[in-house]
Amino acid sequence: MTTSSNIGSPVKVSVETFYVEGQSQPELEKYVFAYSVTIKNHSLCSAKLLSRYWLITDANGKEVVVEGEGVVGEMPDIGPGESYKYTSGAILDTPVGTMQGHYTLRNEFGSEFQAPINVFRLACPNILH
Repeated sequence: MTTSSNIGSPVKVSVETFYVEGQSQPELEKYVFAYSVTIKNHSLCSAKLLSRYWLITDANGKEVVVEGEGVVGEMPDIGPGESYKYTSGAILDTPVGTMQGHYTLRNEFGSEFQAPINVFRLACPNILH
């Protein structure tokens, strides 16, 4: 599944999700998902990714907030017209859940702004019709 956000920010975020069956243990209520994020800078100046904020919600309504510096140990500078892509993961107690959030970035003039990450679904294959 792929989703993207493109409202109100010069930086657009798209996400593709994958169920990681080999690392999941449904009998122990452990469902592992990977997600690949592409961050595209549509502005005319560079943007440095400073931090991330994620709200992860499982099918039981359990919410987990994850926030911190950069992504996957990096704080990339994304030039005008350039993209940055990374892959990370999440573990849920249910076979379906959602993620949403935002990145905080700073342009080359020192102004900080947020790039929204629209809600996207994490789901085991064939669990939803």
